[in-house]
Amino acid sequence: MTDPHGFLEFPRRPVPARPVQERLGDWNEVHAGQVRLPLVSEQAGRCMDCGIPFCHSGCPLGNLIPEWNTYVRRADWRAAAERLHATNNFPEFTGRLCPAPCEDACVLTINADPVTIKNVEQAIADQIWERGYASPRPPERLSGKTVAVVGSGPAGLAAAQQLTRIGHTVAVYERADRIGGLLRYGIPEFKMEKRHLDRRIEQMRAEGTEFRTGTDIGSDLDAAELAERHDAVVIAVGARGRRELPVPGRELCGIHQAMDYLTLANRVTEGDCDAPAVTAEGKHVVIVGGGDTGSDCMGTALRQGAASVVQLDINPEPGDTRRGSEPWPMYPKVYRISHAHEEARGREGADPRVFGSATLRFEGDRFGRVCALRLAEVEPETRRPRPETERGIPADLVLLALGFYGPERGTGLMGQLGLTLDGRGNFARNAGFGAETTESSGRAARIRTDGIFIAGDAGRGQSLVVWAIAEGRSAAAATDRYLSGCTVLPAPIAPDDRPMVA
Repeated sequence: MTDPHGFLEFPRRPVPARPVQERLGDWNEVHAGQVRLPLVSEQAGRCMDCGIPFCHSGCPLGNLIPEWNTYVRRADWRAAAERLHATNNFPEFTGRLCPAPCEDACVLTINADPVTIKNVEQAIADQIWERGYASPRPPERLSGKTVAVVGSGPAGLAAAQQLTRIGHTVAVYERADRIGGLLRYGIPEFKMEKRHLDRRIEQMRAEGTEFRTGTDIGSDLDAAELAERHDAVVIAVGARGRRELPVPGRELCGIHQAMDYLTLANRVTEGDCDAPAVTAEGKHVVIVGGGDTGSDCMGTALRQGAASVVQLDINPEPGDTRRGSEPWPMYPKVYRISHAHEEARGREGADPRVFGSATLRFEGDRFGRVCALRLAEVEPETRRPRPETERGIPADLVLLALGFYGPERGTGLMGQLGLTLDGRGNFARNAGFGAETTESSGRAARIRTDGIFIAGDAGRGQSLVVWAIAEGRSAAAATDRYLSGCTVLPAPIAPDDRPMVA
């Protein structure tokens, strides 16, 4: 504990974001150039170095938070970098994208404001690169074993880096034209600039990981043949099955899935085109869904010049304090404002969200384009619409951000490997991350059923980037144990662990 009085002397002061009008004029990160090291060091000094650091349990990776807080307070960035990298392959991702359940588990939260753990983590991650602490770490010797990783999101990348560094020859297969999965095309540039992803991929290439883009396993390349050509396969394809909204008028033009909209916007910032095929410019935008994806759509629409933006959330408006059913150190459902909500409030003067509301139907013009959305308030317990509260709002562009039901069904990958689904609709797996496959008929009966592992949202369901990285690290440990008989790779979680945040 560097400063035993830090939490008493210094109030919580998060790193400020750039002014709203400034950041709405570009696609740079909301905190670009704002991470001030003296402020971060002061805030790290608020850490009490608790005897039982509950922030560890709040983080799926088990980040050694009090340790690197101490080093940051002393400005020992190399030591802080070593402790952070000991548990997290990609802290520059989590420091920007994770909602920081560790902060809600901070002991200070019991009766005060928590340490700004996320800001400290991002500062360390940035210093890692600025000071040259992220040199490639190729293996000292090769094992002679080969591993195919299907999917290049955070789970696949974490598994690939761990397995490469331990000495296996790893190839990552990605069906898109660039590596990164949802980190590449699902996360807007203003939340994480893609240069952070690009330089980590280059580090992995230098370590020996191979990347093969534009290859859809199960379609472009037979999954069973892939399994036969490698000693092990890690399936990390994410939970890409999108939930739908089956209400009258869904077929109208101008209603899109949120991920399609975000992908098109990200392709513009990648330089693939000058303008997106679907834009919010000059339109009344309605986002159906109250989660992070909806917030990402809001920030994107505002930067494209939307006339107005409304976000519908079927859940009731949360309170400002924990409910009795969510005691510390649980991650509570409380009223939170994202940077996109802050931007909308700065422009519109009010919270753009409509809580406790359900979409009844869409209305269109004579050209078959959506022009309005009919909604109604819902009963808090049953979530059934109250007909007497029905009203309409203008909607030229509707974005469905309803989340994901699990991995895509009926794919060649699933059938050719004989993958099955568990009770929650995810790929079934055993206690060692091994895939549960069926040998009842067809191609699956003629392939081996061992050596196939499930990692990330494909096995857990839709979750957070920090859970994906933890899953990738644990699946890598299971894969290495299968290939080598034992492993020294860390396994931060077990398959039956449940996320604290959906």
